[in-house]
Amino acid sequence: MITGIDHVQLAMPPGGEEDARAFFTGVLGLAEVPKPANLARRGGCWFVGGTAHIHLGVEETFSPAKKAHPALLVDDLEALKLRLAEKGVAFTAGKPLENYIRGDISDPFGNRIELMQRL
Repeated sequence: MITGIDHVQLAMPPGGEEDARAFFTGVLGLAEVPKPANLARRGGCWFVGGTAHIHLGVEETFSPAKKAHPALLVDDLEALKLRLAEKGVAFTAGKPLENYIRGDISDPFGNRIELMQRL
């Protein structure tokens, strides 16, 4: 039986590792974790924050995910919105959803990421 989600994979174009690191660690505050040696040679990078694990994999014919997306839980969306603004990352408020405040951002490659705070 399924017991949870291990990670979410997003695609990025070749050579995007430094932009991914700047965004996922520098803006979102996730920690980079090393990829296993047998996977590292493919490029990409892995990040973790709390129970959220995000893997960025290189896709030669990259196209950003505009609809499909990870939804990351945050503990203080207002504080994160301020941090995003300071870093020049646009935040779009989400439509109302019972028991949440939420909104969307895009990573440096145009992939949609939803941010959600439980009320």
